[in-house]
Amino acid sequence: MSKETLVKKLRIVPDYPMKGIMFFDVTTLFKDPAAFAEIVDTIVDEYKDKGITKVAGIESRGFIVGAAVAQKLGAGFVPVRKPGKLPADVVSESYQKEYGRDTIEMHTDAISPDDVVLVHDDILATGGTASAAVKLVKKFGPKAVYASFIIDIIDIPRTAPIPEDVPVSSILRLGEK
Repeated sequence: MSKETLVKKLRIVPDYPMKGIMFFDVTTLFKDPAAFAEIVDTIVDEYKDKGITKVAGIESRGFIVGAAVAQKLGAGFVPVRKPGKLPADVVSESYQKEYGRDTIEMHTDAISPDDVVLVHDDILATGGTASAAVKLVKKFGPKAVYASFIIDIIDIPRTAPIPEDVPVSSILRLGEK
C-alpha cells in the first residue's frame, strides 16, 4: 500500500479538540486491515535490527500500534498513561501541549537499564507529549531510546523537540514544508 493511499484513508477533523486544530484521525487506518498491517509492518521493518526489548506506547492511540509492534518484535509492551490510570508506583513527567498542560506516567518497574526502548505514538505535532514520554523513559537509564510515529506534522513548530540523541521515524510526513 502506498503512502498516498494511507493519506487518503485518513479522516481529517477540523476544530478538534478545539477551534483551529486540524485533527488527523488515524482510527480510519486501524479499521482497514490492510492499512493497519502496513503501518505495523513498516515500523517493525524499521526497528527489527535495533534490539528493541520494550515498546512504550503513549495513551491512547499509541497503545494500538505499539502493542502490535511489540508483539512482532518479541518485545514487551509498556503503557505510558495519563495520571491515576496505573495501579502501582509510578514515575511521572509533566509537559505543555498545544492546548494545555498535562502529565504522563509509567510504572516504576517498567524499564530496566538493559532495555532498548521504542517510544511510539500516532502523531508527532509540537512534540510535547512525545518529548515528555522520551524524558520519562530516559529516567530509567535504558541502553537506547528510539521514537516512532505514524504521522509527523512537519508544518507545526516543535515547541518541545525530542532530544537530538533519540532517532525519530515516521511513516507519513504531512504539511507544507
